[in-house]
Amino acid sequence: MISWRKHYKQTLIAIGLLLSTSASIYGQDGDPKNGEKLFKANCTACHALDKQVIGPPLKGVVERVKTEGGVDKDWLHKWIKDNKALRASGDKYANEIFEKFNKTEMLQFPNLTDKDIDDILAFTTNPPAPEPAKTDDKAAAGAGATSAAPANNTTTSVVIISLIAIAGLLVWILIKLRQLVKLGQSEDLAGLNETRVKSFSEIYEKYHYVGKGLLAVLALLATYGVWNWIMWIGVYKGYKPEQPIYFSHKIHAGEQKIDCQLCHSSAKYGKVSEIPSMNVCMNCHRTISEYNADHYMEPGKDKAFYDGEIQKIYAATGWDPAKQQYTGKTQPVEWTRIHNMPDFVYFNHSQHVVAGEQAIINSFNKKNPNNKIDVVCKACHGKIDTMNVVQMANDFTMGWCIECHRTTEVDMNNGYNKEYFKNLHDKLKKQYPQDGGKITVDAIGGLECGKCHY
Repeated sequence: MISWRKHYKQTLIAIGLLLSTSASIYGQDGDPKNGEKLFKANCTACHALDKQVIGPPLKGVVERVKTEGGVDKDWLHKWIKDNKALRASGDKYANEIFEKFNKTEMLQFPNLTDKDIDDILAFTTNPPAPEPAKTDDKAAAGAGATSAAPANNTTTSVVIISLIAIAGLLVWILIKLRQLVKLGQSEDLAGLNETRVKSFSEIYEKYHYVGKGLLAVLALLATYGVWNWIMWIGVYKGYKPEQPIYFSHKIHAGEQKIDCQLCHSSAKYGKVSEIPSMNVCMNCHRTISEYNADHYMEPGKDKAFYDGEIQKIYAATGWDPAKQQYTGKTQPVEWTRIHNMPDFVYFNHSQHVVAGEQAIINSFNKKNPNNKIDVVCKACHGKIDTMNVVQMANDFTMGWCIECHRTTEVDMNNGYNKEYFKNLHDKLKKQYPQDGGKITVDAIGGLECGKCHY
């Protein structure tokens, strides 16, 4: 009886140890997989599991706050839901954390339920192992092709040597046949050969009319070629230089739907569309230190490539991602300009983006029903949101601009300047009644030389 009680007590102790071990491993009841989704949706802007971003790394945060602050899971619930109220209540540990991280206030998440928070904490304590990468059949085939490369190279060398040997043999046979033909010529053929015209001057004398005609044709073709070459000086359609920091507009403007004017802020109200400063990049990349958009990866590029380009941004701005602060050591970025009007051409972005925005979009979509656009920038710069590497999409010649002015209708219902231009629009409608009120840009001075050449 005493032995049974002794074993019973040992069993209870073992079960207690097992439960306490499980509690120390998992930290709380929760679903790590669901917690991973909630973590990515709510926390990744400021936190990572294994490194400091704006806030501290969150891996093992349950055990850490217990050790550092002597607080439990309930404290974390209060902190996550409304850390500001927790600090206002005088909580010592909450205020210590606030001071430790330069008084950077964490967002409140009152919308998260207790179960949501438990799931997030379960993920930070015991993150699910990443799924093993699937073996790509094409990659395997490529590996097989690599291993077989030496054999293929040897075979190719043998084939090339064989072809050269056969070609040499054929040349030797042709030379021998020619010698045999000369030996077998009759006396009549030999005499005929002596009477053939053997100089260029004799040929020209005999066929000088044909020669002069050919020279005239060649002169015309040469003149056309020179003229065509002159007309295309300074036209660089398709020009897409390599930039010092790789920037994919397809990822930013296409996949992430970032508006053009968020970065090119002066396009709407300024003459030029400025190159964004690196501080604009840091508005996002201060917290986005690595590329995690697995749904889109350019051919020939991998995560390591994109992460390396983000590190170039940090080097240029002097940002230390480990300490989350600027070092003061910056490096200028020498961007290569793509669109550059000649000095004698005046072009104002604001005039087109504000006054002509809807008119340009409507005109372009009418002329290109299968290739419509929704932003005025695309009318000149092409579908930037589909370009990984930006290129000059159009000719940007004077003829190209004039054609646009002749076909783009004036927007009489421009929301920005409707009242301002009311008198002018009424005057134009009376002046061009034959077109039923259809008035294009050339009617308001769009073809005047001084509008673009001042």
